[in-house]
Amino acid sequence: MGKETVLVIPARWASSRFPGKPLAVIAGKPLLRWVWEAAIRCRRVREVIVATDDRRIFETARAFGARVEMTRSDHRSGTDRMAELAERIPADFYLNLQGDEPAVDPEEIDRLILEAGSAPIVTFRRRLAPGEADNPNVTKVVCDRRGYALYFSRAAVPHVRNGAAAPPRWAHVGIYAFQADALRSFVGFPPGELEQAEGLEQLRALENGVPVIVLPTAMRSFGVDVPEDIERARAYLEEKVNQR
Repeated sequence: MGKETVLVIPARWASSRFPGKPLAVIAGKPLLRWVWEAAIRCRRVREVIVATDDRRIFETARAFGARVEMTRSDHRSGTDRMAELAERIPADFYLNLQGDEPAVDPEEIDRLILEAGSAPIVTFRRRLAPGEADNPNVTKVVCDRRGYALYFSRAAVPHVRNGAAAPPRWAHVGIYAFQADALRSFVGFPPGELEQAEGLEQLRALENGVPVIVLPTAMRSFGVDVPEDIERARAYLEEKVNQR
């Protein structure tokens, strides 16, 4: 019997770099709707829920047919928002899909759920593209031979010294799935020194000895972080619609 999985799309209005981002219209639809429409095509998900603390987002999402839950406004991250929902919506597995990821592939989400096994936390990695190694906005991940994360960083890791052969380099794709117990434990840990230094929430798991499996994927998901990303998203989504 498979895991009872709830997919949560955290969506907040008060982004410092792009206020109101979830409702930004791209190719005729709010960004949040593009993400939700991809999420509801996942076959291994019992339910898709938009979690927000903003009434404008709540009303818009409900109008296009989403289940929406209001959450507290003091959450530091989407994971904290998802954990609040987990307190009142029981499931075995909770998957966090950010509301600014319009290029997500539902088949890859299903594969993540299928291959998660008993790992406490599961996420994705993709091959690092040329020019991304020194970009601090692209999170890098180093894994052991079994696929468990050794470290996440904004720096160009691993460093290649004295002309040594370069190993494959990986970028982290920020889609997370948590076993229910792991989610409760994770949000109970205080942010550690590494998390605060790098500004990467996933380091909290490693600092507390929680294993994180990082599955390789060819999915070229990207986030809409600033208004300048809208044009890229529009071109991608229009091409995707035309291919159907």
